[in-house]
Amino acid sequence: MKMIPLGNTDITLSRMGLGTWAIGGGPAWNGDLELQVCLDTIVEAHRCGINLIDTAPGYNFGNSESIVGQALKRLPRNEVVVETKCGIVWERKGSLFNKVGDRQLYKNLTPESIREEVDASLKRLDIDCIDIYMTHWQSVEPFFTPIAETMGVLNELKKEGKIRAIGAANVDTGHIQEYLKHGDLHIIQAKYSILDRALETELLPLCREHNIVVQVFSPLEQGLLTGTITRDYVPGGAQANKRWFQRQNMLRVIEMLEQWRPLCEKYACSIPTLALAWILKQSDLISILSGATAPEQVRENVQALAIPLSDEDALAMRRMAEALENE
Repeated sequence: MKMIPLGNTDITLSRMGLGTWAIGGGPAWNGDLELQVCLDTIVEAHRCGINLIDTAPGYNFGNSESIVGQALKRLPRNEVVVETKCGIVWERKGSLFNKVGDRQLYKNLTPESIREEVDASLKRLDIDCIDIYMTHWQSVEPFFTPIAETMGVLNELKKEGKIRAIGAANVDTGHIQEYLKHGDLHIIQAKYSILDRALETELLPLCREHNIVVQVFSPLEQGLLTGTITRDYVPGGAQANKRWFQRQNMLRVIEMLEQWRPLCEKYACSIPTLALAWILKQSDLISILSGATAPEQVRENVQALAIPLSDEDALAMRRMAEALENE
């Protein structure tokens, strides 16, 4: 497994991590998955060389963290980098976020809330220290908390040994610059796929400048880039309102994936593996979060790390994706 250093810490990350939002199940994913399959998937990720497991309290109200905690009992703790988040709550008020099922989620990054969250996460994960602790969404009015205050408590948690490294998800360049004023920001999390390349404009260059790892989520656009979605597919759950799942967009993507077939034959790989290889090609600072929900999906995804995608082929894929936006 290819590894990258996490800033100035002593942590190294596999260039592919396992994201466990879908494993958490719940209304966002049309119900829970079979627990044993979820546990086997996490264990298989470790067997394949993936050392990063990403979760969050907001993934089905702590259920994802609890499943990860169960899986950790089957793994050597010192070989797993556990990443979880703070800032999305349901047991206390904050700025309105979204509703999952009949339960309202809120954004809250106050020091008091973060301290309650970190203890709850440590309990659900059943570990003594969280390797990477990440703000999940950034603070907004009417419950706005300055980043200086949020970083103040995160720095304290590092000194207390409850967390080892600090990350921030769903940030813009202004957020990143503010975090850096008040301590070390080791990693950010942002959406990136061949269909959504917005982070290339400002975020990726800024992270290169400050040696911040860019951890990308939704690299397969919630399953659209797996090549398994057919023309009669009806998106539901978290997919339903997404741009590329609108019918005409979805059909154009399916046609693009058909154009990838010769490349899949050339590199002896599947469509999703090719999509992941394209992302890895873009920067050595990138680590992908793969949302696999079965052991065989993990095995397929890690093959992307071994694909020697040429500059010419990567550019051809980019041009195909750019063409979708001009239609």
